[in-house]
Amino acid sequence: MRLQKYLAQCGIASRRKCELYIHNGEVAVNGKIITEMGYIVDPYKDHITFRGNDVKNPENNVYLLLNKPKETVTTSKDQFNRKSVIDLVDVPQRVYPVGRLDYHTTGLLILTNDGELAQRLTHPSHSIEKIYQALVKGEVSQDTLQKLRLGIEIDGRKTRKATARIVRSYTGKNRTLLEIGIKEGRNRQVRKMCEAVDHPVIYLKRISVGSLTIGNLKPGEYRNLKPEEVNRLKKEAGMVL
Repeated sequence: MRLQKYLAQCGIASRRKCELYIHNGEVAVNGKIITEMGYIVDPYKDHITFRGNDVKNPENNVYLLLNKPKETVTTSKDQFNRKSVIDLVDVPQRVYPVGRLDYHTTGLLILTNDGELAQRLTHPSHSIEKIYQALVKGEVSQDTLQKLRLGIEIDGRKTRKATARIVRSYTGKNRTLLEIGIKEGRNRQVRKMCEAVDHPVIYLKRISVGSLTIGNLKPGEYRNLKPEEVNRLKKEAGMVL
């Protein structure tokens, strides 16, 4: 296995960043600094270190599915000491959230120490669809749905094509429940798209990432992904199995 791929699978960083670490002489194999790209290692025989610390075998990779509750942040540390999604999971390995959901958004969040998979799932070039349910103000017309599908200009740049449909209309309450699918992950994208068509979001929940769905998990609950779920995600992300 190539050294940079092994480092990424062990959760050090994305493969591209691991290549930079190797180039900078921060990785050693059997006590020897390696700067060669594509250097082949045997994870079961070679002793590999990063900045002097042992790199664990990829068999220690963890893949968690969390139903993120409201009022939690998707960062390891928060300057305001708000509760983090990391506080909700209890595993011996150090894991990181894949992408971000904002403070008030709920739903499906993957946490892992597999740096390569995390990078691929979040990079727009791999076109991993993320589907959200958005309860918005007002009654949404078919014309508005088409605008969302074709792309909306937010922050000076048009969004990529999306899917959008009405799940339910609450006529008496002047509310509409939408299902919106996007293949990019810009900051607060779904909220900004809805605001741009004059239907601000009241409540937002992510229900799927690729083939992975939230299922029956309650807010704050998490579970380990099944091996077949991990393999499907890797295939969708273009990883060779």
